[in-house]
Amino acid sequence: MTQDKQNNWQRLEAVISWANMSINYFARHIGLPRGENLYQIRRGNNGISKDVAHRVVTRFPEISESWLLTGDGHMFANENLRGAQIPFFRLDVERFATQTLKLTPDELIVFPSVADCDMAMLYSSDAMTPRIPAGSIVFLKQIDPATIIPGEEYVISTGNVITLRRVRSAGDDKWRLESYNQERYDDWEMPRKEVLQAWRICGRMVLNS
Repeated sequence: MTQDKQNNWQRLEAVISWANMSINYFARHIGLPRGENLYQIRRGNNGISKDVAHRVVTRFPEISESWLLTGDGHMFANENLRGAQIPFFRLDVERFATQTLKLTPDELIVFPSVADCDMAMLYSSDAMTPRIPAGSIVFLKQIDPATIIPGEEYVISTGNVITLRRVRSAGDDKWRLESYNQERYDDWEMPRKEVLQAWRICGRMVLNS
């Protein structure tokens, strides 16, 4: 798939996620008889046609038709809805979170429902399914490990391991790292002092299937 076709789907996907709809429901909502038209865009077989773009902005006038067709400008036509441009690395967060200072973002994401974050990356594991399904985009804010709040989700690095888990207290000097997919992944405990870096999950974009 070419980069242009990838970007077509990323823009459309951003709108679908913002609308909080599945692909098929979104297709029906904008007046398409079935979701196959959108799946063809996701596969890279088609671009975003003027007809599809017009259907989208007719139902969602907040969206910029020019941005949807070309990627130029902002996702939202209304300046009040525009958010910060977030560096997006199309890399697995559990492999590359500690290396982003050496890397160039693949693109900038404008996603107004997410505020005060440093970057966005892909999450490839299914350990946090169903809350964060494999293939989702996660938005990250780097924090001091001493400020971790039990009960929230973080990417943590020990230097040897990088993992995304819900962090719970396991006493004064330990963290319990919990997955949501309990059938396949066990929880484990680790000394708090081993956490060298931490990023709070401040948002997620669940990619529709």
